[in-house]
Amino acid sequence: MPSISRRVGRAPGHLVVPSPAAHPCSCGDNRPRHPWPRFFSLLTMLLFLCIPLCAAPEKHLSVYSTAANYSLPIVQRQGRDYIGLLELLEPLGTVSAKTDGLHWRLHYNNILGEFTVDKTRARIQGRDADLSAKFLMENGRGLVPLASLNSLLPRFLGGPANLHEESARLFIGNVATHFTALVAPEDPAHLVFQFTAPVNPSVATEPGKLHLTFSHEPLTAPASPTLTFASKTIPSAAYSEGNGAAEITVTTNVPLMAGFSNDGRTITLAPAKSLPAATVASKPAMPAPQNVQGAQSPPIPSSAPRRYFAVVDASHGGADRGEALSPTLAEKDVTLAFARRLRQELESRGISTLVLRDSDANLSLDDRAFFANTTHAAVYIALHAASSGHGVRVYTALLPYANATDDDRGPFRSWPTAQASSIPTSQAAAASVAEALKKGEITVRTLTAPLRPLNNIVTAAIAVEVAPPASDVSSLTAPDYQQLIAGAVANGIVAIRAQLAAAP
Repeated sequence: MPSISRRVGRAPGHLVVPSPAAHPCSCGDNRPRHPWPRFFSLLTMLLFLCIPLCAAPEKHLSVYSTAANYSLPIVQRQGRDYIGLLELLEPLGTVSAKTDGLHWRLHYNNILGEFTVDKTRARIQGRDADLSAKFLMENGRGLVPLASLNSLLPRFLGGPANLHEESARLFIGNVATHFTALVAPEDPAHLVFQFTAPVNPSVATEPGKLHLTFSHEPLTAPASPTLTFASKTIPSAAYSEGNGAAEITVTTNVPLMAGFSNDGRTITLAPAKSLPAATVASKPAMPAPQNVQGAQSPPIPSSAPRRYFAVVDASHGGADRGEALSPTLAEKDVTLAFARRLRQELESRGISTLVLRDSDANLSLDDRAFFANTTHAAVYIALHAASSGHGVRVYTALLPYANATDDDRGPFRSWPTAQASSIPTSQAAAASVAEALKKGEITVRTLTAPLRPLNNIVTAAIAVEVAPPASDVSSLTAPDYQQLIAGAVANGIVAIRAQLAAAP
């Protein structure tokens, strides 16, 4: 290799490179040295060190509510996640804030919240509220710990708020979208997802997996985050949450494509060659047909309609608010939340379930009975909520005395006494559900009452009325309490499944 000689001097055409051993003061050249090379070197080093920090994504909280879906930045203070409380409440109602020294007062609608800098407790409508960490204020902006939202928000909103802290997702009210996943009975290579509301996930694939990412939908976890299927093609799926989004990862042995139908409420995964091209990667503009107001007809797969084993009916709805459980909590909202949770528990145990009222819709008692009877399900479960008493009351029908005009005539069954032939099965179902509730250490009573539409149902029919476990009515919206009761009711139905299926 030829040697490279360094020349000290300024001969034309040569680069001047000083000797590494030479000191600026000892080289005999007293001309000032230019600072730019060293400046650019330092700048390059700073930029290099800054790149990892600048690349870190900003954390956001995804908020889902009936009023709006939105996201807010999460800030790190004192090693904890904080959120701006006024910014969080602003899309949900009328809100204002005022600063007075170390005190910060916030009005949301007619609710007053009082906060003090560096204090771990606040006062909402004159009552103490735990913040789990210090309240902070920056330039008049009130910051509360993210972890405090579960206990803080119900005081302002008068309804449930459910924070998934690790994944930074906040559900306000009964807005959650639930789903089930079942292998199509006519073809185990097809996996069918049913959602309680329209969804529009992004779809990504990699060898052996397909990912459905829900960035804008309030999707919640099934009873078990890992789902297994009796299919060699699609053996399993897993639900996860993170970074303000939910994701379903499907394990597959062949390339899959996703087809959307039922106005975005159904996603079918199938081998790419078998899925009709018209259904792939798009949603139909035509909504699914409805049999009665507000009640979706059973989803229709490509070959035959799905049969349901259970019909779950959330009582009241629409203009019929039911009992005023509290000044801000209506029975219709509690029953809808219980109905959705009960469907998840039943579906996870292999009981195909239809929620009759899956929105805030008006349904008459006759409509409910008619729709329940035409589905030919094995059991009908009506859900009610009450502020009085404790625990759960399970009802079966108390039929009125029949008279000449009510007798069955030929093939037609009397509407007021349609339940007559199913009373023994209904009572067996009620007893099984009550036994499962007792095993869960839930106070329970079994009763009979002339309840509609129980009297008009031709199959096994029960009504489950849920009261708070103690005096606090707000516990009716607590996820743990709802889960406990829904799981017990589902266990009771599973225990008597064979008898229900065999009933005429």
